[in-house]
Amino acid sequence: MRKPEEILKEILSVRGIVTSEDISEFLSDKPRKTYDPFLLLNMEAGVDLLLSEIKLGTKICIYGDYDADGVTSICILSHVLSMLTDDLTYYIPSRFEEGYGLNKDAIKKIHEDGVGLLVTVDCGSVSYEEVEYAKQLGMKVIVTDHHSIDDIKADCILINPKQKECTYPFRELAGCGVAFKMAQALLIKSGLPRNLLNEVLDLAAVGTVGDVVSLTDENRTIVKYGLNKINAGSRLSLNKLKKAISLPWITSENIAFGIAPHINAAGRMASAKEAAELFLTDNELTMDEKVERLVGYNSLRKKKQEDAYNRCMEKLTGDEKFIVLHMEDIHEGIGGIVAGKIKETACRPTVIVTPSGEGYLKGTGRSLDNIDIYELLKKHEGLFERFGGHKSACGFLMKEENLEVLKCALDKDMEVMLEDDPHLFDKDVDWDMEVTPEEVTVALAAELEKMEPVGQGNPKPMFIIRDISIVQTRFMGADSTHARFTAVSETGGRCECVLFKRAQELKDILLAGEPAELIGTVERQTWNGRERVQFIVEEMMLCK
Repeated sequence: MRKPEEILKEILSVRGIVTSEDISEFLSDKPRKTYDPFLLLNMEAGVDLLLSEIKLGTKICIYGDYDADGVTSICILSHVLSMLTDDLTYYIPSRFEEGYGLNKDAIKKIHEDGVGLLVTVDCGSVSYEEVEYAKQLGMKVIVTDHHSIDDIKADCILINPKQKECTYPFRELAGCGVAFKMAQALLIKSGLPRNLLNEVLDLAAVGTVGDVVSLTDENRTIVKYGLNKINAGSRLSLNKLKKAISLPWITSENIAFGIAPHINAAGRMASAKEAAELFLTDNELTMDEKVERLVGYNSLRKKKQEDAYNRCMEKLTGDEKFIVLHMEDIHEGIGGIVAGKIKETACRPTVIVTPSGEGYLKGTGRSLDNIDIYELLKKHEGLFERFGGHKSACGFLMKEENLEVLKCALDKDMEVMLEDDPHLFDKDVDWDMEVTPEEVTVALAAELEKMEPVGQGNPKPMFIIRDISIVQTRFMGADSTHARFTAVSETGGRCECVLFKRAQELKDILLAGEPAELIGTVERQTWNGRERVQFIVEEMMLCK
């Protein structure tokens, strides 16, 4: 039987963290991986322009996206710039009327509001035409972003670690990470106190986890310090949101499944300004009002999402290779989430299209890890009026008449891919290492918590337990959808297990009385001052 620290070391080794220096950095409460912000291409030029325009009294507008990354990016930059100028505003486009990124109508409004310098966060890298329009109106533009650049770049000061010419040591910053580095550069150049940067670490952590970027390298540093800041309780607005959704202590998972969805819900169901105002106001009554609204929006989002998912699933035949669903009355704010849930259930790339004006459809898609939906759809970009995305998600606008053409094209693409790889849709649950029931202890769970923050690029460790007997099975929930049971090894080692949501689906295995294998995670729980450990089952199968 191995010690918990030996198991942790083995997991780190599997993930390529082997030297004592790398292990120390990875597990440290005070990681040091952070880089000079001026290593980002055009950062110096961007900060110099900002400071010179502030001296001239120019009105500045921060333009951001309507998700958690965009909202936190706006709030980070607003906090630091507000120390240097009062002539500052921000703009978040409507998901419904304007869509993602810069648009000319918004730029016109911003110009009419007297803005002379437009600074984007989390968008704008390939908004060439929109930036040219802003320049024609007499505005200067700085774009800060983190998205891939595969089209004509905006012709302005562009700060994006994914630029080919950029030599910044870490390319996976979120939009709020780039905004954070700009804030850092501003503090250095302006002479403002450096500790002002600590005041926005919590927002940088929320946006970084919320945007599902890799929690490695500098992102890991940002999130670790940011989580400490959040749990220290120094931001009243965040404290109120934590309390409203019953989260006394915040981990990266709590951000991913609690904090970020509530921020995103504002942009999905109403206006993302509601979320931005929560973090930008000093008024407690306003905070209370915004928290109540965010909780309400998220409840509404979940209700509409569940209804939309059920209606979508009813339309599936089971023969689809690439799922394309034309849904007339799904709320477009939740289309992407529903597509993601269908993708997980059906194990197929999924696109949902909804009406968007006379003769047009708006589409949003999600894909499996081994199918690049962006590259797949980009081959057919002639069918789209607008198109964008990345490996696992995409969005587009198209004429309704092109939908059937797209469906046929994607079906042919998938047939070719399946000929090359017949196991393309096989659902495999990856695991890090094998453990025995007796190794699943409170001490192991505590040791594994040192891997926080977990998430994209640093998933929670997954274990396999082989050749166990399932005893003392107890079904739970109104429809017996969950189950508790004990896993017992041949040598008599035991661990308590929990299976969520799939108890009826896996009932035959649970009650078979035959040797089984379990794949899942180890979790520590504290109840009435007592600690216990349980194995959270993700997958189970009978031994072959």
